[in-house]
Amino acid sequence: MLNKLKNIVEQTDTRAGRTFDLIVQILILISLISFTIETLPDLPGSLNEILVILEITIVLLFSVEYLLRIIVTEEKFKYIFSFYGILDLLAILPFYITSGIDLRSVRIFRLFRIFRVFKLFRFSTAIARLQRAFTSIKDEILIFILAALFLLYLSAVGIYYFEHVAQPDAFKSIFHSLWWAVATLTTVGYGDIYPITVGGKIFTFFILIIGMGIIAVPAGLIASAFSKTFNDQ
Repeated sequence: MLNKLKNIVEQTDTRAGRTFDLIVQILILISLISFTIETLPDLPGSLNEILVILEITIVLLFSVEYLLRIIVTEEKFKYIFSFYGILDLLAILPFYITSGIDLRSVRIFRLFRIFRVFKLFRFSTAIARLQRAFTSIKDEILIFILAALFLLYLSAVGIYYFEHVAQPDAFKSIFHSLWWAVATLTTVGYGDIYPITVGGKIFTFFILIIGMGIIAVPAGLIASAFSKTFNDQ
């Protein structure tokens, strides 16, 4: 009996397992739609009641799923403290924390219901391929992130020394200059703060050029990793 239950809950190569996964995915989508509808103003009382009943039903089903996964797994503590185990718990915990409590301080936990969308990761082969691709280039991505952060800091320092005297309110410190550095390096350029000195404009030109290169590097790494992942299959 336990082995049969294990095949349904954990395996996706059987009809029962695929059906179980499909039901969970549908429940997740219904839950997210319900969560979105709840934010609409002036909802009719009858609709609110339906949403409450729907939320209770979905949470109970997810709770049963969570308990089943604990029952069928051999290494129970490993599952409970694993990435997916924590996500499964976060998908139901906010309901039990806030249920029957009308305190503003705990309503923030309702936001964690959005974690239910991450439960979809468990059932997607495409996401599994994505995970393998990122794993294969994790070292390169880490080095790129560190280099980008270093360049971000240097950009903030540079524009601070060019513009601080001319715009003491906009570029009060290197910390204030970091917002400009982020907007410029990512080539977003919101325009809320910008250089007015000749040196600052020239410096900005070079930072923009570097910023376009920064966008290209991770895109190339990820494309190469995807290509290798598909070829290996």
